[in-house]
Amino acid sequence: MTLAFAMILDAIFGEPKWLYNRVPHPAVLMGRAIGWADKRFNSGSGRRAKGAFVMAALIVAAAALGLAIAELGNVVTAIVAATLLAQRSLVDHVARVADALRLSTQAGRSEVAMIVGRDTAGMDDPAIARAAIESAAENFSDGVLAPIFWFALAGLPGLLVYKITNTADSMIGYRTPRHEAFGWAAARFDDVLNWVPARLSAIAFAVWTPALNVQELLADARLHRSPNAGWPEAAMAQSLDVALSGPRSYEGEMRNFPFVHPTGRRDAGPAEIDAACQRLWNAWTVTLITVLLGSGIATLI
Repeated sequence: MTLAFAMILDAIFGEPKWLYNRVPHPAVLMGRAIGWADKRFNSGSGRRAKGAFVMAALIVAAAALGLAIAELGNVVTAIVAATLLAQRSLVDHVARVADALRLSTQAGRSEVAMIVGRDTAGMDDPAIARAAIESAAENFSDGVLAPIFWFALAGLPGLLVYKITNTADSMIGYRTPRHEAFGWAAARFDDVLNWVPARLSAIAFAVWTPALNVQELLADARLHRSPNAGWPEAAMAQSLDVALSGPRSYEGEMRNFPFVHPTGRRDAGPAEIDAACQRLWNAWTVTLITVLLGSGIATLI
């Protein structure tokens, strides 16, 4: 029941500003450790080996910290786990894009820029809505279901190992001249840890899609440049009957990505973003029920 308690704590409280204005969020501390390692070791020759060594050290440290915290009892474990789940904060961030878009296109651009990495200056309303919905789908997998999955499988050590890996991937797992070699291990291990959760996320969204086209979902999921992110995105697109992805700009360069669920509506707006937020809660509910059932079965066994 510890995991279910953590999920409910996160859903109720999210990331309280009064707390994190006073103390650093655990993800911030992870980011500082990774940033220090990047500055200290990402130079000279053998960068791929150095990056792999750094990831191994971070993983061992995260697992050891998880074991130590778990010794403090289930309540402390649940509180720490809740700080590393992102359901409430994800919904809040995505919902703010809808609210801003109702005010103006420029307000929508400013708000969506907080949650996506693509260029936002030239976005029209449908592009803003698509970006918010895609972020909702992908971050449910990365920030909600994957941490839950790894906690269920390996307790707090598993959750911390996942979070340090995912944080490292978001900081150094890029194919840039500086990080392509050094961040290789972080990116590959993150792909491995997200493989199952991404597909489970698609199932969680698909539950709310009465006319799900499984063949289309499988085909659309493979269109994404990531081996995992396409799965929740493709399921969300069908669930809302909205075309996602498509052309977008990064660092001034327009990239002609294909549409996911191309037969869906292409005029998405605030209402579709609101519907995506509802799907996030729907999928969270399915996940919570699964966790409770699993906990009950484990107790009986």
